[in-house]
Amino acid sequence: MKAPQNRRVFVVGYGAATPLGRTFAATWERAVKGEAGFARLTRCRLDTRCDVVGEIPGWDPAALEGADPKDLQNWNAGFVWVTLAVVREALAHAGLVLDGVTGPRTACLMGSALNGSDAYRVAMDNFTRRGPLKVSPYLLPNLCANLPAGRAGMREGFTGPIFSPQGACASGNHAIGLGARMIRDGDCDFAVVGGVDTCLLPEIVHGFANMLATIAVGPKDRAYADPRQASRPFSRDRKGFVLAEGGGALVLAAGEAVKAHGLQARAEVLGVGWTSDAHHFTLPNAATIVRALGQAIEDAGLAPGDIPVVNAHGTSTLKGDAVEVECLRAVFGAGLPRVAVSANKSQIGHSLGAAAAIEAALAVEGLRQGLILPTINHIPDPAFPDLDVVPEGARRQAHEFVLSNAFGFGGTNCCIVLKGV
Repeated sequence: MKAPQNRRVFVVGYGAATPLGRTFAATWERAVKGEAGFARLTRCRLDTRCDVVGEIPGWDPAALEGADPKDLQNWNAGFVWVTLAVVREALAHAGLVLDGVTGPRTACLMGSALNGSDAYRVAMDNFTRRGPLKVSPYLLPNLCANLPAGRAGMREGFTGPIFSPQGACASGNHAIGLGARMIRDGDCDFAVVGGVDTCLLPEIVHGFANMLATIAVGPKDRAYADPRQASRPFSRDRKGFVLAEGGGALVLAAGEAVKAHGLQARAEVLGVGWTSDAHHFTLPNAATIVRALGQAIEDAGLAPGDIPVVNAHGTSTLKGDAVEVECLRAVFGAGLPRVAVSANKSQIGHSLGAAAAIEAALAVEGLRQGLILPTINHIPDPAFPDLDVVPEGARRQAHEFVLSNAFGFGGTNCCIVLKGV
């Protein structure tokens, strides 16, 4: 096995589809304004108080270039189409031309927590109502986690390694970390990395509701009249996360490839830390999360005091937010009040396997523009007097580093450090 080449890895482009917009540019514009993308569920009708969600506004795969009715019928897993959209946007943003030279040197790693659950739902409905011969022969491909990356490769022309990091809600950061290591070691020169989930299905919504993970909006809740207030990480009255659909993709490139192909380095992937809890399938374990945070900072060659901004996992759950603050205190100590802790899920909700990738792209843009996005809907929690969550709106503050956190079901943790360039 060859020795690693120890190449530097840069972010050169990104794309996203979120409850704030169908593109990254639209998402960023509304995020800076302090808006939230939450409303009552329209994808289906449900009898539950957990019906405040984040839908991609105006999302219609039929409007995508190259989509035809037959393709849409056969490829009925929504995560395939969202992946195609965000990968194309990310490549265009990067200005990376895929040809006989760059295509074979480009990998694609797109994670997902739930994969093609919507396609399986259609197949089961056809099976029970119409019989086994009505199960689509495309069902199994629609369920394969690597298929969105594969379809994107067929469309865009890259032939490097493709696979789907399965790290639940940390999948996006796992994809960034793995893609960066592959480039560092010389396995590829470019990697399109990220995550995607299209999870707004009756069974999924009810499943999260029944495990008391998502917010139940009753008449006395402040989100009852204004669903935009449903997600409130680190707030005194947080009650659970807002389930959302979405996708995010970042294009990574080796330092010499950035120069050789005339690309723009927008940030550097400086450190990665990853651990597992061996604790509980949903409840976080502070000790192993602290290790992941510390590993990411150490891998970046930094000390905790060098980190001015944390892009928090911040789901808006009682236990999850409290444990994350506990871990930040363990890492930053008395310096925590000087760290800005931004929780993007207050604006875009929790899109599971897509969340970390979207948040990483937002963090990179914040580095470039000298902006820290706010944690909106915040009512101070007396348990967190030392926490600066940027509640007053987007903050103009030049900063060089961001620590971005992601933790997932099954006790999987992945944190990355990004550096502005």
